[in-house]
Amino acid sequence: MAKSDRKELGSENMGQEADVTTIPVLEEIRNHGKVWEELAAQYGVTNPDPPWKITMDATCDILAADSNVVPHAQVVPGSCALPLLERRTEEDDLSTTIYADVPFPERQLLALAHSMIRHGLINEEELARQMEEVGRRLKSV
Repeated sequence: MAKSDRKELGSENMGQEADVTTIPVLEEIRNHGKVWEELAAQYGVTNPDPPWKITMDATCDILAADSNVVPHAQVVPGSCALPLLERRTEEDDLSTTIYADVPFPERQLLALAHSMIRHGLINEEELARQMEEVGRRLKSV
């Protein structure tokens, strides 16, 4: 998505509650997805962290850019795609509302996807296409 299509982010959005309107593609995952604990047991995996956790954490860091290392008051509006404190505040709001029934870390993943969609970093259709592609790859192995 082009930068001009994205909503401008920065400290002006802090203090606002997250948009907790459900997103259909994420509701499908919330209602029918499997959690890592179940999948790990099914496949005999003993690692408590899902294989996608490190990629999710890296994505959060990349989206936050310098807001990870400078005080919030010094974050220049528009200098990062999704400032750290804004993302964490939204994650907290979403975790206590629409994703309250989802275990961690799946809840964190859904909250990140929710924020990315709401901020115009990805749209539902693109996310659905990417998920279908991952599903095809997994089934081909």
